[in-house]
Formats: sequence, C-alpha cells, structure tokens
Amino acid sequence: MKKIEAVIRPESLGIVKTALEENGFSGMTITRVEGRGRQKGLVQKYKGKEFRVDFLSKVKIEVYVDDKDVAKAVDAIQEAAITGQVGDGKIVILPLEDVIRIRTKERGSKAL
Repeated sequence: MKKIEAVIRPESLGIVKTALEENGFSGMTITRVEGRGRQKGLVQKYKGKEFRVDFLSKVKIEVYVDDKDVAKAVDAIQEAAITGQVGDGKIVILPLEDVIRIRTKERGSKAL
C-alpha cells in the first residue's frame, strides 16, 4: 500500500479530483497549504511597488492506494494538474505500513 501526496495549484483541484474519481479513486483528503519551490515565491507589483510573495497558496491531495494502482493514480494526477509552467507542484509516494478503517476495524487493503 502507498500514500500519494500531491501538492498542486488550487485552480487544478477540480480537474484533479474528477480525474481521480474517473480512475476509481473516490477517497481523498484535501488540505489547503502554502509553500514554495525552487523559485522561492514570486515578485509582484502593486501600485507601482514591487513586493515578494514568499509562500504561494497550494492544495495538498492525499490518496491511499494498493501498490498495483500507484501508476494509475499518479498518471491521473499528473495529466490533470500539468500546465507546463513553474509551480505545477509535486507528487510524493510514501509506503504505508497499515491502514485501519475505524468503523469496521478492517485493516490493510480492505480498509482502503
């Protein structure tokens, strides 16, 4: 089992959510986050003055999947979120030792 974390642009959320659902991944957790990458934020102008925005608004999506479904989920996220511009985000894949559904006490893949 794996945990897939994707940090994406907020405007990509609807498209990514739909792509995941269409590929059979309906369970997900969404968190509004702020962050920056290599570009260390960006410089904007307001009323003729420049100012730096260090942390940009992003959305983190967390999805738990069986090992056999990792590529399918990652491809769905990447194809939906890509714009080709700086700031498209990152996808991280982490191992899951166990998953437990609280209501039924099911464990492992059955709890996904």
